[in-house]
Amino acid sequence: MSRSAAWADTRTTLRWKHSGSMFSYLLLTLGLGLMVFPFLWMISTSFKTLDEIYSLSLIPSKVTWDNYTAIFQGTPFPRWMLNSLYVAVIATVSVCVFDSITGYILAKFTFWGKQVIFVLILSTLMVPTEMLIIPWYLVSSSFNGMDTYWGILFPGLISGFGIFLMKQFMESLPSELLDAARIDGMGEWGIFLRIAVPLVRPAFATLCILTFLGSWNSFIWPLIITQTEEMFTIPVGMAFFSSEAKDSSNWVQIMTGATLSVLPLIILFLCFQKQIIRGIATTGLK
Repeated sequence: MSRSAAWADTRTTLRWKHSGSMFSYLLLTLGLGLMVFPFLWMISTSFKTLDEIYSLSLIPSKVTWDNYTAIFQGTPFPRWMLNSLYVAVIATVSVCVFDSITGYILAKFTFWGKQVIFVLILSTLMVPTEMLIIPWYLVSSSFNGMDTYWGILFPGLISGFGIFLMKQFMESLPSELLDAARIDGMGEWGIFLRIAVPLVRPAFATLCILTFLGSWNSFIWPLIITQTEEMFTIPVGMAFFSSEAKDSSNWVQIMTGATLSVLPLIILFLCFQKQIIRGIATTGLK
Protein backbone atom coordinates (compact mmCIF):
# COMPACT_ATOMS: atom_id res chain seq x y z
CA MET A 1 0.00 0.00 0.00
CA SER A 2 1.35 3.40 -0.98
CA ARG A 3 1.95 6.16 1.51
CA SER A 4 -0.88 8.28 0.05
CA ALA A 5 -3.35 5.39 0.34
CA ALA A 6 -2.32 4.74 3.96
CA TRP A 7 -2.72 8.43 4.76
CA ALA A 8 -6.19 8.40 3.15
CA ASP A 9 -7.22 5.39 5.26
CA THR A 10 -5.94 7.13 8.39
CA ARG A 11 -7.89 10.29 7.59
CA THR A 12 -11.05 8.24 7.00
CA THR A 13 -10.61 6.43 10.32
CA LEU A 14 -10.04 9.71 12.19
CA ARG A 15 -13.08 11.23 10.49
CA TRP A 16 -15.28 8.34 11.59
CA LYS A 17 -13.93 8.56 15.16
CA HIS A 18 -14.54 12.30 15.21
CA SER A 19 -18.09 11.82 13.93
CA GLY A 20 -18.74 9.14 16.56
CA SER A 21 -17.43 11.41 19.31
CA MET A 22 -19.61 14.29 18.15
CA PHE A 23 -22.67 12.03 18.08
CA SER A 24 -21.90 10.78 21.59
CA TYR A 25 -21.50 14.34 22.91
CA LEU A 26 -24.77 15.30 21.22
CA LEU A 27 -26.63 12.45 22.92
CA LEU A 28 -25.05 13.28 26.29
CA THR A 29 -25.99 16.94 25.91
CA LEU A 30 -29.56 16.00 25.01
CA GLY A 31 -29.80 13.66 28.01
CA LEU A 32 -28.36 16.33 30.29
CA GLY A 33 -30.90 18.84 29.07
CA LEU A 34 -33.81 16.45 29.63
CA MET A 35 -32.56 15.69 33.14
CA VAL A 36 -31.76 19.24 34.23
CA PHE A 37 -34.74 21.06 32.68
CA PRO A 38 -37.31 19.90 35.31
CA PHE A 39 -35.01 21.10 38.10
CA LEU A 40 -34.54 24.46 36.43
CA TRP A 41 -38.30 24.77 35.94
CA MET A 42 -38.90 23.91 39.60
CA ILE A 43 -36.39 26.52 40.80
CA SER A 44 -37.75 29.11 38.40
CA THR A 45 -41.35 28.53 39.54
CA SER A 46 -40.36 29.01 43.18
CA PHE A 47 -39.41 32.61 42.34
CA LYS A 48 -42.51 33.38 40.25
CA THR A 49 -45.63 35.24 41.26
CA LEU A 50 -49.08 33.67 41.05
CA ASP A 51 -49.76 35.42 37.75
CA GLU A 52 -46.75 33.75 36.12
CA ILE A 53 -47.17 30.22 37.41
CA TYR A 54 -48.47 28.95 34.06
CA SER A 55 -46.09 31.06 32.02
CA LEU A 56 -43.91 29.20 29.52
CA SER A 57 -40.95 31.46 30.26
CA LEU A 58 -38.20 29.81 32.28
CA ILE A 59 -36.95 33.15 33.64
CA PRO A 60 -39.51 34.98 35.82
CA SER A 61 -40.19 38.58 34.83
CA LYS A 62 -40.32 39.58 38.49
CA VAL A 63 -38.32 37.63 41.07
CA THR A 64 -40.10 37.34 44.41
CA TRP A 65 -39.08 35.82 47.74
CA ASP A 66 -42.64 35.79 49.07
CA ASN A 67 -43.02 32.09 48.34
CA TYR A 68 -40.12 31.20 50.64
CA THR A 69 -41.46 33.48 53.36
CA ALA A 70 -44.90 31.91 53.07
CA ILE A 71 -43.68 28.32 53.25
CA PHE A 72 -41.52 29.00 56.31
CA GLN A 73 -44.18 30.98 58.16
CA GLY A 74 -47.40 29.32 57.01
CA THR A 75 -46.48 25.61 56.93
CA PRO A 76 -44.66 23.09 59.19
CA PHE A 77 -41.90 22.86 56.56
CA PRO A 78 -39.08 23.97 58.94
CA ARG A 79 -40.06 21.16 61.33
CA TRP A 80 -40.14 18.64 58.48
CA MET A 81 -36.70 19.77 57.38
CA LEU A 82 -35.30 19.42 60.91
CA ASN A 83 -36.86 15.95 61.20
CA SER A 84 -35.27 14.83 57.94
CA LEU A 85 -31.93 16.31 58.92
CA TYR A 86 -32.00 14.63 62.34
CA VAL A 87 -32.94 11.24 60.91
CA ALA A 88 -30.41 11.45 58.06
CA VAL A 89 -27.51 12.51 60.30
CA ILE A 90 -28.17 9.85 62.96
CA ALA A 91 -28.60 7.12 60.33
CA THR A 92 -25.42 8.18 58.53
CA VAL A 93 -23.33 8.15 61.71
CA SER A 94 -24.76 4.81 62.81
CA VAL A 95 -24.22 3.14 59.44
CA CYS A 96 -20.65 4.42 59.15
CA VAL A 97 -19.74 3.20 62.64
CA PHE A 98 -21.36 -0.24 62.59
CA ASP A 99 -20.71 -1.04 58.93
CA SER A 100 -17.04 -0.06 59.07
CA ILE A 101 -16.42 -2.16 62.17
CA THR A 102 -18.27 -5.15 60.71
CA GLY A 103 -16.51 -4.80 57.37
CA TYR A 104 -13.12 -4.60 59.08
CA ILE A 105 -13.80 -7.74 61.12
CA LEU A 106 -15.02 -9.71 58.11
CA ALA A 107 -12.05 -8.59 56.01
CA LYS A 108 -9.13 -8.91 58.42
CA PHE A 109 -10.10 -11.56 60.99
CA THR A 110 -10.45 -15.31 60.60
CA PHE A 111 -13.07 -17.14 62.61
CA TRP A 112 -15.51 -20.00 62.22
CA GLY A 113 -18.60 -19.18 60.16
CA LYS A 114 -17.27 -15.91 58.69
CA GLN A 115 -18.31 -16.74 55.14
CA VAL A 116 -21.75 -17.88 56.27
CA ILE A 117 -22.27 -14.60 58.13
CA PHE A 118 -21.16 -12.59 55.11
CA VAL A 119 -23.49 -14.52 52.79
CA LEU A 120 -26.39 -13.96 55.20
CA ILE A 121 -25.63 -10.23 55.24
CA LEU A 122 -25.53 -10.12 51.44
CA SER A 123 -28.81 -12.02 51.25
CA THR A 124 -30.55 -9.10 52.95
CA LEU A 125 -29.89 -7.06 49.80
CA MET A 126 -32.09 -9.44 47.83
CA VAL A 127 -35.17 -8.87 49.99
CA PRO A 128 -37.45 -6.08 48.68
CA THR A 129 -38.20 -3.30 51.13
CA GLU A 130 -41.94 -3.86 50.70
CA MET A 131 -41.59 -7.35 52.24
CA LEU A 132 -39.92 -5.92 55.34
CA ILE A 133 -42.52 -3.28 56.15
CA ILE A 134 -44.82 -5.59 58.12
CA PRO A 135 -42.00 -7.02 60.34
CA TRP A 136 -40.67 -3.49 60.88
CA TYR A 137 -44.14 -2.32 61.83
CA LEU A 138 -44.62 -5.16 64.32
CA VAL A 139 -41.23 -4.50 65.92
CA SER A 140 -41.86 -0.77 66.08
CA SER A 141 -45.31 -1.17 67.65
CA SER A 142 -43.94 -3.68 70.17
CA PHE A 143 -41.30 -1.19 71.37
CA ASN A 144 -43.59 1.86 71.32
CA GLY A 145 -41.87 3.27 68.25
CA MET A 146 -44.97 4.59 66.51
CA ASP A 147 -44.68 8.27 65.59
CA THR A 148 -41.20 8.58 67.14
CA TYR A 149 -37.71 9.21 65.85
CA TRP A 150 -36.70 5.74 67.02
CA GLY A 151 -39.44 4.19 64.90
CA ILE A 152 -38.28 6.07 61.81
CA LEU A 153 -34.61 5.35 62.42
CA PHE A 154 -34.22 1.72 63.43
CA PRO A 155 -34.55 0.04 59.98
CA GLY A 156 -31.67 2.15 58.67
CA LEU A 157 -29.20 2.01 61.55
CA ILE A 158 -27.10 -0.62 59.78
CA SER A 159 -26.84 -1.47 56.08
CA GLY A 160 -25.94 -4.68 54.29
CA PHE A 161 -24.65 -2.72 51.32
CA GLY A 162 -22.47 -0.63 53.63
CA ILE A 163 -20.94 -3.74 55.16
CA PHE A 164 -20.18 -5.11 51.71
CA LEU A 165 -18.66 -1.79 50.61
CA MET A 166 -16.44 -1.45 53.67
CA LYS A 167 -15.38 -5.10 53.54
CA GLN A 168 -14.22 -4.72 49.95
CA PHE A 169 -12.15 -1.67 50.83
CA MET A 170 -10.76 -3.19 54.02
CA GLU A 171 -9.58 -6.23 52.07
CA SER A 172 -7.48 -3.95 49.87
CA LEU A 173 -5.41 -2.90 52.89
CA PRO A 174 -2.07 -4.76 53.14
CA SER A 175 -2.19 -7.17 56.05
CA GLU A 176 1.56 -6.69 56.54
CA LEU A 177 0.92 -3.07 57.56
CA LEU A 178 -1.58 -4.14 60.20
CA ASP A 179 0.73 -6.90 61.46
CA ALA A 180 3.56 -4.38 61.79
CA ALA A 181 1.31 -2.21 63.97
CA ARG A 182 0.50 -5.23 66.14
CA ILE A 183 4.21 -6.01 66.55
CA ASP A 184 4.75 -2.41 67.68
CA GLY A 185 2.19 -2.99 70.42
CA MET A 186 -0.80 -1.14 69.00
CA GLY A 187 -4.19 -2.53 69.99
CA GLU A 188 -6.89 -3.56 67.55
CA TRP A 189 -8.97 -0.44 68.14
CA GLY A 190 -5.91 1.71 67.56
CA ILE A 191 -5.12 -0.15 64.33
CA PHE A 192 -8.69 0.28 63.17
CA LEU A 193 -8.99 3.98 64.02
CA ARG A 194 -5.46 5.18 63.22
CA ILE A 195 -4.51 2.99 60.25
CA ALA A 196 -7.51 1.30 58.61
CA VAL A 197 -10.01 4.16 58.73
CA PRO A 198 -7.71 6.86 57.24
CA LEU A 199 -6.74 4.53 54.38
CA VAL A 200 -10.36 3.86 53.38
CA ARG A 201 -11.48 7.49 53.47
CA PRO A 202 -13.05 7.32 49.96
CA ALA A 203 -15.24 4.43 51.09
CA PHE A 204 -16.33 6.42 54.14
CA ALA A 205 -17.23 9.41 52.00
CA THR A 206 -19.19 7.21 49.59
CA LEU A 207 -21.05 5.43 52.36
CA CYS A 208 -21.87 8.69 54.15
CA ILE A 209 -23.26 10.34 51.03
CA LEU A 210 -25.30 7.35 49.88
CA THR A 211 -26.72 6.79 53.37
CA PHE A 212 -27.59 10.45 53.80
CA LEU A 213 -29.32 10.54 50.40
CA GLY A 214 -31.27 7.38 51.14
CA SER A 215 -32.42 8.59 54.56
CA TRP A 216 -33.27 12.06 53.30
CA ASN A 217 -35.39 10.72 50.42
CA SER A 218 -37.00 7.84 52.32
CA PHE A 219 -40.77 7.94 51.89
CA ILE A 220 -42.60 4.62 52.36
CA TRP A 221 -41.47 3.78 55.88
CA PRO A 222 -41.78 7.30 57.37
CA LEU A 223 -45.23 7.54 55.77
CA ILE A 224 -46.34 4.38 57.59
CA ILE A 225 -44.71 5.00 60.96
CA THR A 226 -45.57 8.69 61.42
CA GLN A 227 -49.05 9.79 62.43
CA THR A 228 -48.82 13.53 63.15
CA GLU A 229 -47.61 16.44 61.05
CA GLU A 230 -44.95 17.29 63.63
CA MET A 231 -43.14 13.99 62.93
CA PHE A 232 -43.32 14.12 59.12
CA THR A 233 -40.10 14.11 57.17
CA ILE A 234 -39.77 16.25 54.05
CA PRO A 235 -40.94 13.61 51.50
CA VAL A 236 -43.98 12.74 53.61
CA GLY A 237 -44.74 16.35 54.43
CA MET A 238 -44.50 17.46 50.81
CA ALA A 239 -46.75 14.59 49.70
CA PHE A 240 -49.29 15.57 52.36
CA PHE A 241 -49.01 19.22 51.36
CA SER A 242 -49.42 18.35 47.66
CA SER A 243 -52.56 16.31 48.33
CA GLU A 244 -54.17 19.40 49.84
CA ALA A 245 -53.25 21.72 46.96
CA LYS A 246 -56.44 23.40 45.79
CA ASP A 247 -55.25 26.59 44.11
CA SER A 248 -52.21 27.99 42.33
CA SER A 249 -50.71 29.44 45.52
CA ASN A 250 -50.29 25.93 46.91
CA TRP A 251 -48.50 24.78 43.77
CA VAL A 252 -46.08 27.69 43.96
CA GLN A 253 -45.29 26.70 47.55
CA ILE A 254 -44.95 23.06 46.51
CA MET A 255 -42.26 24.06 44.01
CA THR A 256 -40.63 26.21 46.67
CA GLY A 257 -40.60 23.35 49.16
CA ALA A 258 -39.24 20.95 46.55
CA THR A 259 -36.45 23.41 45.76
CA LEU A 260 -35.52 23.70 49.43
CA SER A 261 -35.63 19.92 49.88
CA VAL A 262 -33.12 19.20 47.10
CA LEU A 263 -30.81 22.10 47.95
CA PRO A 264 -28.95 20.29 50.80
CA LEU A 265 -28.43 17.26 48.56
CA ILE A 266 -27.00 19.36 45.76
CA ILE A 267 -24.62 21.12 48.16
CA LEU A 268 -23.59 17.77 49.67
CA PHE A 269 -22.85 16.25 46.27
CA LEU A 270 -20.92 19.31 45.04
CA CYS A 271 -18.74 19.23 48.15
CA PHE A 272 -17.99 15.50 48.03
CA GLN A 273 -18.39 14.53 44.38
CA LYS A 274 -14.71 13.61 43.98
CA GLN A 275 -14.83 11.28 46.97
CA ILE A 276 -18.03 9.54 45.93
CA ILE A 277 -16.87 9.03 42.33
CA ARG A 278 -13.51 7.72 43.51
CA GLY A 279 -15.16 5.48 46.08
CA ILE A 280 -17.63 3.93 43.65
CA ALA A 281 -14.99 3.56 40.92
CA THR A 282 -12.60 1.66 43.16
CA THR A 283 -15.15 -0.54 44.97
CA GLY A 284 -14.05 -4.14 44.80
CA LEU A 285 -10.62 -3.37 43.31
CA LYS A 286 -7.49 -4.56 45.07
